[in-house]
Amino acid sequence: MSDTSSPAASQAPRATLAYPVSERQEIVEDHFGTAVADPYRWLEEDVRVSPKVRQWVSEQNALTESYLAALPGRAAFARRMTELFSYERFGVPEKKGGRYFYSRNTGLQNQNVLYVREGLDGAPKMLIDPNTWSADGATALAEWAPSEDGKRLLYSVQEGGTDWRIVKVLDVDSGTILPDEVHWVKFSNIAWAKDGSGFFYSRVPEPKAEQQFQSLNENHAVYFHALGTAQTQDRLVFAQPDRPKLSNVVQVSDDGQWLIVTSSEGTDDRYEITLIGLGASHAAPLRFVTGLENNWSYVGNLGDTFYWITNKDAPRLRIVATDIRRPVSEAREIVGEDRSTLEGASLVGGRLIASYLTDARTEVRTFTPDGKRLGEVALPGIGTAAGFSGEVDDAETFFAFSTYNVPTTIYRYDAESGRIAAWAEPKVAFDPNDFAVEQRFYRSKDGTRIPLFLVRRKDLDPAKRHPTLLYGYGGFNVSLTPSFSSTNLAWVEQGGVYAVAILRGGGEYGKAWHDAGRLANKQNVFDDFIAAAEYLVEEKVTSPQQLAIYGRSNGGLLVGAVVNQRPDLFAAALPAVGVMDMLRFDRWTAGRYWVDDYGHPDRAADFRILRAYSPYHNIRSGTRYPAILATTADTDDRVVPGHSFKYAAALQAAETGDAPKLIRIETRAGHGSGKPTEKVIEEYADMWAFIAAHTGLEVEAAPAARR
Repeated sequence: MSDTSSPAASQAPRATLAYPVSERQEIVEDHFGTAVADPYRWLEEDVRVSPKVRQWVSEQNALTESYLAALPGRAAFARRMTELFSYERFGVPEKKGGRYFYSRNTGLQNQNVLYVREGLDGAPKMLIDPNTWSADGATALAEWAPSEDGKRLLYSVQEGGTDWRIVKVLDVDSGTILPDEVHWVKFSNIAWAKDGSGFFYSRVPEPKAEQQFQSLNENHAVYFHALGTAQTQDRLVFAQPDRPKLSNVVQVSDDGQWLIVTSSEGTDDRYEITLIGLGASHAAPLRFVTGLENNWSYVGNLGDTFYWITNKDAPRLRIVATDIRRPVSEAREIVGEDRSTLEGASLVGGRLIASYLTDARTEVRTFTPDGKRLGEVALPGIGTAAGFSGEVDDAETFFAFSTYNVPTTIYRYDAESGRIAAWAEPKVAFDPNDFAVEQRFYRSKDGTRIPLFLVRRKDLDPAKRHPTLLYGYGGFNVSLTPSFSSTNLAWVEQGGVYAVAILRGGGEYGKAWHDAGRLANKQNVFDDFIAAAEYLVEEKVTSPQQLAIYGRSNGGLLVGAVVNQRPDLFAAALPAVGVMDMLRFDRWTAGRYWVDDYGHPDRAADFRILRAYSPYHNIRSGTRYPAILATTADTDDRVVPGHSFKYAAALQAAETGDAPKLIRIETRAGHGSGKPTEKVIEEYADMWAFIAAHTGLEVEAAPAARR
């Protein structure tokens, strides 16, 4: 790999691309006195319904495939990713009735398989293998939950990446699938009644057939399904028909005496809490928290004392306790707000286990139920820990730990003694010590201090600039923390640098950090990302001719927006499953929830902000753009693919230089969850080969890190 400051297009195909013709329609609408053109609105139609859109997708994929097939690094990336994925992976176990339920993947299985053990050291028994469900591996096992006695298992089926779920029941002893089957479940917990008589779930009304992947999600309601009955007999437990935009998600309290219904209207952590008694009296629902003002997340309970995480009077969150027979205003502080951000808590073995983010890295602390500090959980290093669920009267719990150069290891933790032991350790085809992980900080445009993680091979010459991939998200209170990725490691092994910017809009530093990157402050997110790129150039990590950027979903919006604002700063861009039309995002499926972060397109003040950065509406014809490979899936019903379709059509029609503007459209893949391993490898091999060709990364068949 050479150190160069000249454009690195020599590895990319030189032929001028003949883009498919995308019909332009004369659609111009008035928005608060501003004329807005939308010439590619026809591309919003569902590919399953519209032959015209289906033909457009076919032509675009044919062009993209012909381009990618000529890239020299494609096969090498795919081959190495296949090797890096080929290690045994485990999920965090869940203990019920003395049985341990967990997921496992031998390495290259398209979907994780669910197992159970009788006792901690019992022989593994396979319960569910979703790899047998479809020929293309795109039907996945999604949520699952064992009954309290461990004799039954609730599980949901995800077809082709959709957000819809079909819930089924398995008899653990016999392996028999029971006749019970529940449809039209979406954005739902699945929660057993403690006596195993049935389960609670949330659903929306069945949509019209032609609208099931695009219609708005409204009238979300909680139901109870009694085992052995048809779904038509399910009992409506909780609904708010006068407030159709509310989502209502259910939990069963630790003691089984209460339902906790958490209601929200958007993506913000602003909840109402309704408690419903499950005793014989069936008292009227108790509206415990009203007003959609603060985060109230159930931690656990000891009798009538309920523990909650809340951001009320604590932007970085705290733990409080309430007597459910008394007003929530009388909540007692148990663990006060800290300089670090409280991310989660559980009540296990008579102790509170609380996870914190300190500069986007996990710390775990333990407390007595009255808030006395006991100590910390000794994590293996700087990284991300997740799990710690369990029972109030059982000290045993499990957690997963990973970081950028260490795959997920599962640990068993005894909350009483503090002892930690590895339960499942991966054996991988690389040496983690070959890679350096570093955290730095830089200043954004307004002076805000922003964290940045850098991952690279230790043997890279620090005096040279290197092809670099910069990743970001910056939205919806989502925290980016160190985690392992076989696909990212394949980039780093080849001599590329991987950088992650911790942008405002996320949850890493609490509510204020989130608020600073949403609504009228959304431009801060783009400024933070641009400043990260400028920092990498100023510090001679890379150059604009060697810098690629990548983001998914809200991160796809991020990439689209910053390319429009600073096309000179990047050599290549990968906007994936992005929200690209900021004036119509709230018209499909889950889009209406996103107004909490983005604002309302039908309100004048919000419209002006959205119009100013909407990727689809701000493409600068006549300006030289970097190479762009947009990615989406034709069956994505979270961020509908019309966003990326319209964006790609507009890019190809504009005069933005000779660098390619392509779109890769996956089939039966959805927004990302449940995607088969095979499809993941194919997608990332394509993306990394594309950016390698445009950043000057010389892809070797046997990268230095494994010699």
